[in-house]
Amino acid sequence: MKWTDISDIAIELVEAHPDVDPTRVNFVDLMNWVRALPGFDDDPKHCGEKILEAIQAAWIEEKE
Repeated sequence: MKWTDISDIAIELVEAHPDVDPTRVNFVDLMNWVRALPGFDDDPKHCGEKILEAIQAAWIEEKE
């Protein structure tokens, strides 16, 4: 997975952190959690606030 695989990342985050409210996750933790997902292999330098916002929004939507 890469940073641009927003939907796949959101699905993996729901499975990896089922009890977490994604609206309360700060971007530092979010970035670290994404990087720790199995199959994730991308450069942290390719990640920015816009990507983290998109991941968080997709995670919120996936959780609903």
